[in-house]
Parts: sequence; C-alpha cells; structure tokens
Amino acid sequence: MFNIFAIGKSGMSAYQEKLDYLSNDLVNSETTGYKGTDVGFKDLLTEPIDRNGTPLVQKKAISGTGVKLGTNYAKEEQGNLLMTGGKTDLAIDGKGYFALSQPDGTIAYTRDGSFKIDSNGTLVDSTGTKVYIQYENGASEGNPALDSNNISIDNDGAISMQVNGEMAKIGTIPVFTAIGDKSFIPIGNNHFIPNSDAQVTLSTDYSIQQGALEGSNVNISETFSDMVLTQRAFQLSSKAITTADDLWGMINSMR
Repeated sequence: MFNIFAIGKSGMSAYQEKLDYLSNDLVNSETTGYKGTDVGFKDLLTEPIDRNGTPLVQKKAISGTGVKLGTNYAKEEQGNLLMTGGKTDLAIDGKGYFALSQPDGTIAYTRDGSFKIDSNGTLVDSTGTKVYIQYENGASEGNPALDSNNISIDNDGAISMQVNGEMAKIGTIPVFTAIGDKSFIPIGNNHFIPNSDAQVTLSTDYSIQQGALEGSNVNISETFSDMVLTQRAFQLSSKAITTADDLWGMINSMR
C-alpha cells in the first residue's frame, strides 16, 4: 500500500518538472536561436512482489517503484530566419552551432547569433562570452580590433576587414555539429554542451547569413497540446494517491 503513495508522488514530481520545461519553452517562443526541449522519462528500480501471504500466479512478477525525469535535450529543428541588417548578427542556415569560449576554458555552443563587438574589439555573444574564431595571417584575438562598421562575413564564416585600405581575411567562424540525435544539452542562456558520449565535429551542411538571426523553433500549438497531456498525466498520478488514501481509510475504519 505504501508503494502506491511513493509511485504516485514520483509521477507527480516528474510531470511537474516536465510542465516547468514546457512553460519555459512557451516563455522563450520569441527568443532568438532558442531550441525547444525534448524531455524523456526513466523508470525507477523495480522489485519482486513475491512475498509471504501474497497470492501470485506468476512467482517472478515484479513491480515498478515509480518514474523520474530523464535527460533533457535540445530539439534540432531550425527556426525561421529573420533579417535584421546588423553586420554582427549571424544566422546558421543548416546544421551546426557556433562555439563559445567560456571564462573557465570550456566550450559551449549556441545557435543565437546576436553577436556584438566589445570594447576590446572581440566578437562576443549577448552574455559577453567570446565567440570562437580561427584566426590566420598573424591575426589574434583583438588584433586587429574588429569594427562593426568595417566587417564582412561570408557564407562560410570567413571574416574580412579593411586593413590599410585593403580587404583582408582575419579568420573564420567555424560551425560545429555532433554525430547522432539528442547530442546537445541546454545549460541556460541559450548555451549548450555536448552529451557525454557525443562526438563533436565540424559541420559541412550550413550557410552563415550575415545580417540575419534565427528565430525560436518552439511550435506553440504542439507545446500547448503536450502541456494538456502532461497535466492529465499529473492528475492521474494524484488520483492514485487519493484512491490509495481512501482504501487506507477503509482499512483503518474496520473493526
């Protein structure tokens, strides 16, 4: 009997967490480069129900002990491209992510190309995290300082600037992808990290669009439908608890 309460509680907790993710998707339906979240569930441990005094037809029968939320992944569908005209606004048309060099030395990835040039002449994202650039021809971070009024980025991510009166290639913004589905895990601020078993590699199926941004890929109608189903599942788990409570009350009232 006590197991019913635990199973119902685990179900309510898991579905509440999924509702939180779905709510976050709805809030970010207009966020640049945002990727909707794909949430899965995992079974908790199972246990045998062959106990003394329990009549069983199948002696090897087992019972579950509940459910929990599994790993959440980013949905890979591309959002619509929105033209802005900004020279440091970049959108990826195709597969892949921009790489970001985080302060702790690790690499994060993003589809949000709303970049800007900071006071040091470095390309950064909206949180101030540096965009990973492969420099060449003696160029390095901040040397020469990038200028938002004097920068051109082609479809392959090559950065060109006017230096000493001539256009010169400074470096390239590489685009990365990962082998397999459900490879990137969201960590907040539109940043993602690869799953522990994902193999990150350079993408070849993309085109960078300067002066454009990618919209969110959240399908509002689909998210609302999923939210209704999740609420119904939450109610079903709560009903299991109330039913078990009624049965327990009947047992306690027996004389």
